[in-house]
Amino acid sequence: MILEIDNIDTFYGETQALFGVSLSVAPGEIFALLGPNGAGKTTTIRSILALTKPRRGAIKFDGADVTRGPTHEIARKGIGWVPDDRRLCPTLTVARNLSIAKKKTRFRAWSVKETCEIFSPLEYLMERECENLSGGEMQMVAIARALIGSPGIVLFDEPSQGLAPKVVGDVLATIRRLKSEGVASLVVEQNAEIALSVADRAAILDRGRIAWSGPAAQLRENKALRKKLLGA
Repeated sequence: MILEIDNIDTFYGETQALFGVSLSVAPGEIFALLGPNGAGKTTTIRSILALTKPRRGAIKFDGADVTRGPTHEIARKGIGWVPDDRRLCPTLTVARNLSIAKKKTRFRAWSVKETCEIFSPLEYLMERECENLSGGEMQMVAIARALIGSPGIVLFDEPSQGLAPKVVGDVLATIRRLKSEGVASLVVEQNAEIALSVADRAAILDRGRIAWSGPAAQLRENKALRKKLLGA
């Protein structure tokens, strides 16, 4: 497994957000983590990146324990992140945002040219400051930035949020391409239909606990089960 989360408990102060959460992602696998707002999906990503360190349990990436230690070192091991709010440097150009994201890891290196082949508008946005981009354009830059960091896995936090259907389609196509290149994806989504359309396996979080996990096809094809677990 490229990512292993083993029985983690994560807190915000004295308030517990995750209760014994365990999941694993294989190299090249697309794993969907589903659930309503407040279920603990983003907290799981923050725990992986040690932005909110688990109080108990363990997290391994590429065989190394990354449970508690510094976020920048975890990222350098090859974990890419596409946050829900993109977190670009707003006053820097697209080109500069991408150039500062370059890292050397043991995983495949992606070039700026390749990211422009995935998202063709990027080629014409390189000299534009990120604060002047649309939401869809920002998402393209955020994904390109993650790829240029040579990831073994990319963590997508609500990748469809606020995007036009065409851009959502491009994002899903990118996730599929990552799979073909052997790069894993952990897709955190409130929109189950979108995530399940590309996922190999899935888990559902409910109030900080794993309520269900299994093949994504089982949720895709069983509307009654999906309604029972997700209410939709």
